[in-house]
Amino acid sequence: MAKDIKVSPLATSFDYELYDGDPDHLRTVVAAPTPPGPYIDPASIKLRHRIGRGYFGDVWSATHHQSATDYDENHEVAIKMLHPINEDQVKAFLSKLEELWVNLKSKQLQGVCWLHGISIISGKICIAMRSYEGSIGDKMARLKGGKLQLPDVLRYGIELAKGIQELHSMNVLVLNLKATNFLLNEHDEVFLGDFGIPYLLLGVQPPDSDLALRLGTPNYMAPEQWEPDVRGPITCETDAWGFGCSIIEMLTGVQPWFGKSVQDIYRSVVINQEKPQLPGGLPTAIANVLNGCFEYDLRNRPLMVDILQTFESSQNAVYSEGEWSDIGGTLSVDKTKTRGFTTWYLSKDLLQVGDTIRSRKLLNSGKSQDLAVLEGSVVGLEKDTDRDGFVLVRVPNLPSPLRVNTSTIERVTCGLAAGDWVRLVNENKQHSSLGVLHSVQRDGNVSVGFLGLETLWTGHSSEVQKVVPYFLGQFVQLKSNVETPRFEWPQKRGGGWASGRISQIFPNGCLLVQFPGRMVFGDEPNTFLADPDEVIQVSFDTCPGIVEKYQHLEDFHWAIRPLSIAFSLFTAVKLGVSVGKCIKSKLKKDPKNHQTSGDGRTQDGEVGGKSAWLRPNVANILFKEGAAAATAR
Repeated sequence: MAKDIKVSPLATSFDYELYDGDPDHLRTVVAAPTPPGPYIDPASIKLRHRIGRGYFGDVWSATHHQSATDYDENHEVAIKMLHPINEDQVKAFLSKLEELWVNLKSKQLQGVCWLHGISIISGKICIAMRSYEGSIGDKMARLKGGKLQLPDVLRYGIELAKGIQELHSMNVLVLNLKATNFLLNEHDEVFLGDFGIPYLLLGVQPPDSDLALRLGTPNYMAPEQWEPDVRGPITCETDAWGFGCSIIEMLTGVQPWFGKSVQDIYRSVVINQEKPQLPGGLPTAIANVLNGCFEYDLRNRPLMVDILQTFESSQNAVYSEGEWSDIGGTLSVDKTKTRGFTTWYLSKDLLQVGDTIRSRKLLNSGKSQDLAVLEGSVVGLEKDTDRDGFVLVRVPNLPSPLRVNTSTIERVTCGLAAGDWVRLVNENKQHSSLGVLHSVQRDGNVSVGFLGLETLWTGHSSEVQKVVPYFLGQFVQLKSNVETPRFEWPQKRGGGWASGRISQIFPNGCLLVQFPGRMVFGDEPNTFLADPDEVIQVSFDTCPGIVEKYQHLEDFHWAIRPLSIAFSLFTAVKLGVSVGKCIKSKLKKDPKNHQTSGDGRTQDGEVGGKSAWLRPNVANILFKEGAAAATAR
């Protein structure tokens, strides 16, 4: 593998005159420019000892030897030696790494560690970086209590947010933010020690299959990082989660989810949707922005520009009120679920005069917040910088503009707005063709989350078309022509696909469906994922007959069927008893079986078909003839 990499030759040295105080005494210095390529001869690197281990490789202390005709130098460097990856994917990864190296060198980012170059040592890809004094994690380990004071946390947070924002401007996500990756120089300035290695590894399958499932360090990973193609996509807001975890670690000295296994962390963050609770004593603005970092739906999280502004304003407030000596508090868990929009969601698209708008619908719902403005155009802004202010909207058929809160309306461009469901005009078999629109620019460029893609799809509005959306609470069922669904799906009695209710919609359109009509026992699952392109909506209106409508009624709860059976049995018994009483009453009143004479005796002296005994009269008792006559009877 190393033989396929060409080491860049050193450029020809050049002379220049260095001004050193006295313009009459200039001295000539010979120097060599930076090599034009990123690759370093592995023979020039001497590994000394390992100084750290991580999920993506080991970090070594090393010496990089550089020499030319007029100089010979040794530089102390840190070598990040990555774990092996499949040989057929090495070139693709090195191509991404080289592009990143070129961008870092050309833009000279201030908040990111200095990257010397790339090499191959012992068949492993190695990244040579500047050697720093240590990390914030090392500094915390030396402090009593293992935590930092708030002013230091805010200062570090501001510098880190700037570095992350610079990488985001290059379309690079870090995805591995943590205290041990925040490097410190001799002036106590902080630098990002990881410039997006997990992001560069997207699509690369390492030999270790377990490592392929994690795009970061588990304790700091956002929910969508665990399964980006299913619960994603991963975006700039994904780094907000890792940033929030790192800040909490600095404040408390406790690593998020400390002591839990990887599976337990997955269950807490992804399945149970838990998030760390903040320590007490924080400024309100800091607490709000950190809480926003832990929103389960990434669209509700703040961007780095929002975090940076909040930290800078809070830093001034802290120093004006005096230094905060102790934060206190412990790390606990708070179970919450996102409902509606956050301030951070609304701040990502500021309205301008001339924008076409419509009433904003609740997140994953078909209900509008403000029915007074169905559609219109912005004709005035009360405050250009107010993210939660008011605008003047001209609505058709109204004589004067309406004053409307910006949180109740949304911009529409090319007939599309953020949150709309769209379908690709040209379907792609590698991922779902039905997804959720994340943004639409005023020039028509759009970004969409699709199930099966780890990152946002970008294109033009002409490449997608708006479709009927899915909402929370809707019942869905697999299409009849789907024989092998993308995800497991339960079946009804008799072999048909069961119907379930949508309980959650992920930012890429993936559906989380519950089946209240199924009675399950023990650990049997009753919640399943679904590809929106493989299901259809089910309602009483779509059911053609009475039988189908009743079957859909059973989908609402598993108890409906046994209750229906019990009610039917009760009705049958009740009807049987009622019919029996009617028949008995009719038999008693039937004249054919109960014909009587005037003195109450039945005709022929019989009762019920048998001979009846007649009471003898007085004459029969006194006279013998009467007795014989009576006996003869």
